[in-house]
Amino acid sequence: MTAEMCVIFNPSAGRGRALRRLARLRRALGARADFLPTQRPAHAEELAFQAAQDGYRVVGAAGGDGTVHEVANGLLRAERPEVGLAVFPVGSANDYAHSLGLEPGWWRSGGPASHRAVDVGWVRDPDGRQRYFINGLGLGFNGMVTLEARRIHGLQGIPLYGLALLRALYYHYDSPMMTVTMDGESRQAPTLALTVAIGRREGNFILAPHADVADGLFDYLHVGPLARWRLLRYVPNMITGRLPTQEPNIRMARCTCVSVASARPLMIHIDGEFFSRPEDNVRAVDIGILPGRLRVLQALGA
Repeated sequence: MTAEMCVIFNPSAGRGRALRRLARLRRALGARADFLPTQRPAHAEELAFQAAQDGYRVVGAAGGDGTVHEVANGLLRAERPEVGLAVFPVGSANDYAHSLGLEPGWWRSGGPASHRAVDVGWVRDPDGRQRYFINGLGLGFNGMVTLEARRIHGLQGIPLYGLALLRALYYHYDSPMMTVTMDGESRQAPTLALTVAIGRREGNFILAPHADVADGLFDYLHVGPLARWRLLRYVPNMITGRLPTQEPNIRMARCTCVSVASARPLMIHIDGEFFSRPEDNVRAVDIGILPGRLRVLQALGA
């Protein structure tokens, strides 16, 4: 190993549109980085774990939020806190890069190298299965939107997730009873959707406009039963981050831990990747935050 950085990239990121962006990234980094392509689901996590063990100072994720999610999980499992994560946004949503304030091509800017300590979330089911997330967790209707987005081809960003929302609105609109506990305070209520956010965006929608990736807190959005037409009316607000505070079935606040219990199986995504689907029969989860657990590059340096 001669390079200081390993960049793990998804050749299919951005619905196949990432190859040109990856070529520019290769030219910019030159001999500073080794590039490793992913070949299957979860491969990025394996590669990141091994890269951390091999002594790379920085492990980069070049792709969308799914690639970043896997690379972050590999680094966290490796328990090498001195290894930094570099996020190179070339995917369909790039929600986490948005929350970090990273513009496309940020790695070409000058200035000294710098890192930022950011928060990490974890989710665990009753069987002890646990995963980390770095941008956010979505439960219920949010998970169904993610499911529909996987079935749509040829779109990116707001057009992709807007169409996925409309399809979920038609096929998967339900508000089952759940017991949701935030920092020890429990509430049993019909639940259409729950967002537990570290970053500001989920599927390109700004659902946690005041979230800070380094404040040690989740920003949550709990949505109770809403008529379909009311949710449609709020879509522009979700795009701009101006959700109504006067709506009684929409609750927004901050917390450090969450637990959810439901009589029905839970549909949950983390960073756009599925943690559980109905067929997995997961009916309860615990969610917590690890303040400042991950080091993320803000500038590469000369």
